[in-house]
Amino acid sequence: MTNDPRANIGSPTPEELREQVEHTRNELGQTVEALAAKADVKAQAKEKAAAVKGQAAEKAALVTDQIRAKAEHTAQLVKDKTPEALREKTSHAATQVRENASRAGQYAADVTPDPVLDRAAQAAAVARANRVPLLAVAGAALAVFLLVRRSRGRRR
Repeated sequence: MTNDPRANIGSPTPEELREQVEHTRNELGQTVEALAAKADVKAQAKEKAAAVKGQAAEKAALVTDQIRAKAEHTAQLVKDKTPEALREKTSHAATQVRENASRAGQYAADVTPDPVLDRAAQAAAVARANRVPLLAVAGAALAVFLLVRRSRGRRR
C-alpha cells in the first residue's frame, strides 16, 4: 500500500492540476523570498547592528543602575560611619565652597564676552534637549571603558 494520492485515482482532473500548479508557485515564491533575504547582506548588517545597539543600550542601562545602587549604598555607609561633628564641619565647608564657586562663576560671566556666553547657552540648550541620547552615549562609553578595563585586568 502506498500513500501516493496518484495511485488511488486515475489521472488528475484539470482543476487538481491547477491547484497543484498554484501550490507549487506559492512554494517557489516563498523559497525565492527566503533566498533573497539571505542574499541581502546590507539588510542583515542593519538588523545585526540594530540588535547590537539594543544590547549595548540594555547593558549600559543595567551597568548604570548597578553603579547608582552601589554609589547610594556607599554614600549611606559613609554617612552612617561619619561622626556628627565632622558632618557639620563638612557641611559648613561645602557651603563656603558653593558660595565661592558662585562668586567665581559670576565674575567669569561678567568678564566673558557676550558671543561666548551666547554660544555656551546654545550648547547647554542642545544638551538639555538631547539629554536621553547624551546619557545613553555616556552610559555606553562607561560600559565599554569598564569592559576594556576588566579584560586588561584578566590578561595580567
